[in-house]
Amino acid sequence: MNLTVLLGGTSSERDVSLASGLRIASALREAGHTVTCVDPACGEMTRAEEDAMRAAGVVRKDPPTREALQAMAERSLLPTIGAMSAIRNADVVFIALHGGEGEDGTVQAILDLYRVTYTGSGHLASALAMDKDLSKRLFRAAGVQTADWLMTGPDSGLSVRTVEQTLGFPVVVKPSKEGSTVGLSVVKEPGQLRAAIAEAALYDDEVMVERFVPGRELTVGVVGDHAMPVGEIIPKHEIYDYECKYTPGMAVEEFPANLSPELTAEAQRLALLAFRALKLDGCARIDFRMTENGELFCLEANTSPGMTGTSLIPQAAAAEGMEFSSFCDRIVALAKPTRRGGQ
Repeated sequence: MNLTVLLGGTSSERDVSLASGLRIASALREAGHTVTCVDPACGEMTRAEEDAMRAAGVVRKDPPTREALQAMAERSLLPTIGAMSAIRNADVVFIALHGGEGEDGTVQAILDLYRVTYTGSGHLASALAMDKDLSKRLFRAAGVQTADWLMTGPDSGLSVRTVEQTLGFPVVVKPSKEGSTVGLSVVKEPGQLRAAIAEAALYDDEVMVERFVPGRELTVGVVGDHAMPVGEIIPKHEIYDYECKYTPGMAVEEFPANLSPELTAEAQRLALLAFRALKLDGCARIDFRMTENGELFCLEANTSPGMTGTSLIPQAAAAEGMEFSSFCDRIVALAKPTRRGGQ
């Protein structure tokens, strides 16, 4: 097949997307496909440019600066991407963009307008999953437990007293529409709350303040209508932050997780419920916290999960005995040519 991989972009997860997309492109070529890489921030890549990026390594300890991202956003090709020949002539576009316009439904809506077949969820489902407030409401409606939360913003006036009375401390403060824990803080003391909200507000005009759930961090990949092996993440830091996610050796990931058969089945059941509640398609990752008494709380759904050398979904595929190239090929096979209702 003639495939195009969309990677990079202008979100705070640009570096991760480049690493994911380059690895996906190599895997798809290994599977026998003809592959072109397109970065909405810069245009079509040559094979020499791809090779240079692979050799240099693209995921740094910290996400790109806001200034660098703003400069790229000003010259972004995204508004015209649907008319590019590499997109229009592709049998399938593999979306390896993370965060921002690549994961919030914007790119998906553009591709829908041009009737381009692409991997993953449609524009409506992508937007729902990106908005943590809306997705948590839908989780609860579907019977998937999630931690209590409050919404705020830089000027909303949410008081420390309200947070203390409603949620208690510690709390997790994060942008409502971001990924890779960018802008996220764990707030243990009331005096830290205002600064944490201000930090999260740098990335989004809506900020979520969520009750912190102590316990183990679990993740379940869903492909099509199949729940993959449950994984457990044991980060070197207190939380599974950007550095732990993308720096080798900064986290231990166990696939399959050391759980009872009953807890494994329950995590997979809830992951499928969450996947269906948001009307997701293709491949997604559903994250959980599990308390010491085995209660599962859904954190969020990631509709474009990382595919880097340290990412979780490829490890889940390996636990099922699937080579990465075969796994990417499977995601391509799930791409739908029509998106009725934006799903």
